[in-house]
Amino acid sequence: MPIYLSMQRVRFSSPDAYEKFKVVFGDTRHHLMKLPGFLHLTWWEHPDDPTWFNECSFWASKEALYDWHMDTYHKHAKAWAANGAIMEDIITNFELVGTRLLRICPCCNELQDKAYELAQEQAVLAEQCPKCGFHFPVLGEQPSSFAVFKDLSPDAVNNGAAPQSVPAAR
Repeated sequence: MPIYLSMQRVRFSSPDAYEKFKVVFGDTRHHLMKLPGFLHLTWWEHPDDPTWFNECSFWASKEALYDWHMDTYHKHAKAWAANGAIMEDIITNFELVGTRLLRICPCCNELQDKAYELAQEQAVLAEQCPKCGFHFPVLGEQPSSFAVFKDLSPDAVNNGAAPQSVPAAR
């Protein structure tokens, strides 16, 4: 199953515009979690430039991303942002070709280097160290919507069927 990645680099027209954006953005998780092709969304401030913000989202397909763009909430939020809140929005889209997980256990020093399916990322990240059982930290969904995650059902991944959402392992 191909996975689609969308990245945005955003600058707001003023600090006040960003504060207002956070209120609108904070509600997106309620809308994203309903979309069967949604996987992941993160938002962060660039460490070297506090006026530069970054968004990264993962989707089961390019069509799933289009479903979000056709969502009523997204349309209204985008129209609001384009009406003066955003100064610049640079959008870059990619199709995923592979995902790897490299982990070194801080308890027993076990090295893991393995490929995994991004559609099952939350389940993979929740796995304990196979040698000593250490529980690696895993960021869960945040009420602010600055971090929203969801895995797809294994059947959807293995059969290429229409994606069905499953709750992320925590």
